[in-house]
Amino acid sequence: MLGLFHKKANSLLGIDISSTAVKLIELSRSGGRYRVEAYAVEPLPANAVVEKNIVDLDGVGQALNRVVAKARTGTRAAAVAVAGSAVITKTIEMDAGLSEDELETQLKIEADQYIPYPLEEVAIDFEVQGPVARNPERAEVLLAACRKENVETREAVLGLAGLTAKVVDVEAYAMERACGLLADQLGEDRPGATLAIADIGATMMTLSVLHEGRTLYTREQLFGGKQLTDEIQRRYGLSATEADIAKKKGGLPEDYDSQVLQPFKDAVVQQVSRSLQFFFAAGQYNHVDYILLAGGTASLPGLDHLVQQKIGTRTLVANPFANMTLGGKVNANALASDAPALMIACGLAMRSFD
Repeated sequence: MLGLFHKKANSLLGIDISSTAVKLIELSRSGGRYRVEAYAVEPLPANAVVEKNIVDLDGVGQALNRVVAKARTGTRAAAVAVAGSAVITKTIEMDAGLSEDELETQLKIEADQYIPYPLEEVAIDFEVQGPVARNPERAEVLLAACRKENVETREAVLGLAGLTAKVVDVEAYAMERACGLLADQLGEDRPGATLAIADIGATMMTLSVLHEGRTLYTREQLFGGKQLTDEIQRRYGLSATEADIAKKKGGLPEDYDSQVLQPFKDAVVQQVSRSLQFFFAAGQYNHVDYILLAGGTASLPGLDHLVQQKIGTRTLVANPFANMTLGGKVNANALASDAPALMIACGLAMRSFD
């Protein structure tokens, strides 16, 4: 019975639906320390999710059923996320004295000047950020809006697996939340540090830049680990499944490292560097203090050292679980191997404690 009454009643599964897999994390917290209670990853059918849009509802629903069974969790409430590119955000000033209901009413009146879709097609949320520095009688309010179909599709696929979407978040904010766990990994919790996160998935790379823990900039581009899988497939005459297994477990011919892996790692460095140049060109920053590698591709051996060497900025592979304890159901080696790809799922699971 130990620990039974310490588990929060509103515990949420963090569920990240990426282009190739469904990832699940469940956390509990005792004092200031997190514990991983459940974790699982389940591959998706090919093209079930295309450019962050769920295309095959049944295929994703079945994968969700499998991932929940694999994780052996009894929790049925979940937090999911929509892609940053699907969300319009705007910081606006409002009267500081308004109640939450008054703010909501006022925002609905004003929202149509910020949102290019009919309001009946849009899901809207807001968060009060704090007083305006130059005028404490005004408050900064973050308005976020996305098309209802993006939210409803995610609710529907969770429903197919017997889950309820209690929270629909934005991927960039989930990533930001998980980054709050990495201060020890960075070796110094520098006030004012600027951190670039390159989240390299199968088909999409997202560069987010955080300053003092808040997201300043996000940019998505089509590039990812699938390019390495495709090249393995082409060069060695393997099926997509065989190529994916070989990429992760080894056993490829001797020329793989020099002829396939190294050129791909060079391409990753080039994409990260290019994305950073876009960021520098967009505003007042001309450097970042750290680069953090996330996503499945971040686990490639030596990639962090290559990025650091070529770009000249301290680079680390993200592991949000480094300081967490693990429940008895969690395979420590598997979790450590998947950790960089679980940043968004982890950030979503942390919504349990908001």
